[in-house]
Amino acid sequence: MDNQNVRVGKCHCGAVRFEATLSDGFNTIRRCTCSYCRMRGAVAVSAEMGGVRIVEGEEALTSYQFNTGSAKHFFCSRCGIYTHHQRRSNQNQYGVNVACLDGVSPFDFLDVPVVDGVNHPNDTGGPTRMAGTLRFIPAE
Repeated sequence: MDNQNVRVGKCHCGAVRFEATLSDGFNTIRRCTCSYCRMRGAVAVSAEMGGVRIVEGEEALTSYQFNTGSAKHFFCSRCGIYTHHQRRSNQNQYGVNVACLDGVSPFDFLDVPVVDGVNHPNDTGGPTRMAGTLRFIPAE
């Protein structure tokens, strides 16, 4: 895997620091419409299981699970920032908050695909459906 896919990141207060090996660079960016992701509002990118390594602050990291309990959402217990989550749709994959990655902002991406998490493929038995595209248009 090329080093462009290895990124360092941290929560807002810096208590939790991690290294993420992205599956396919930023080509997997997305948002989701499920109730939790909708409220959280983060743009996530994919990393395979084992691709997120907590370098510092594991004791400050906590998690939240809801509904089926399949997905695990991790966040800093001090500042509350979501760093990553184990996906429900693919338990061997993490979603990593791009805003936590050094030098990256969710506003760096003009178009972000939005997946339909309300009608989750694990519930419908069908493929992942797209709900739309979130577009950022910078002011001039």
